[in-house]
Amino acid sequence: MRHAVTVALLLLGSLFSWARDPKSIHGLAHYGHFFEQNQLGIVSILGIGPDYDPQQALQWFEQAAHKGNAPAQVSLAVMYANGWGTSPNYGKALHWLRTAAEQGYVRAYYNLGVLYLQGQGVSRDYVEALRFFRKGADAGDPGSQTNLGYMYDRGLGVAQDSKIAAHWYRKAAEGGDPTGKNNLADMYLRGEGVSQDDATAFRLFQQAASQGQTGARIKLGYMYAEGRGVDKDPEMAAIWYRVAARLGDPDAIRASK
Repeated sequence: MRHAVTVALLLLGSLFSWARDPKSIHGLAHYGHFFEQNQLGIVSILGIGPDYDPQQALQWFEQAAHKGNAPAQVSLAVMYANGWGTSPNYGKALHWLRTAAEQGYVRAYYNLGVLYLQGQGVSRDYVEALRFFRKGADAGDPGSQTNLGYMYDRGLGVAQDSKIAAHWYRKAAEGGDPTGKNNLADMYLRGEGVSQDDATAFRLFQQAASQGQTGARIKLGYMYAEGRGVDKDPEMAAIWYRVAARLGDPDAIRASK
């Protein structure tokens, strides 16, 4: 089965400078430096510092966002969309994503596409979702490339085209996106949009599974169980089904019994 990437993501950026000198980062943030304010927001929401503090993260992201920092604007939007450190507010989420998108910030395109694809805070609009995913995909964002492929794959907001879907899944896979790898593997397994190739499907499922993609772990179990692209190995099949089942996937739970 092929999927879209539908998790709204914080743009985490690099925490290298915080790891090297957290005291200086705190000082610069309190003096109004937006890069450091964004870093402290990330530290607070991820619990990398002494405490997990979503309210504090929200405050740091807000300060940096109002100074025009696009990564903080995207992260603040995700905080509002998920209700982290505040009540959910899709109006504010959309405002900050659009503000970041006006600066040409790639992750804003991806997150706006997700909201329109799912109809969160806006009326579901596949054409608008497609437009944002295309902007992100053209700018090289792997998540947007996966989702643009998915739109072509399913014919959402555009005429269905498996070859174009495979093209964008391949781009996403080359960029390291695990869902892009899973989806491209599934196309090779079924021979849709590409020439059928069990060996390539197995290799891509293996890569995606190693990155934690649950669907790929289930399919890897299937490949071992059926001997497709690899020697049949019921023991390895059971291992991969159990790994996926531990994450609560119903298909994996049934297969592991």
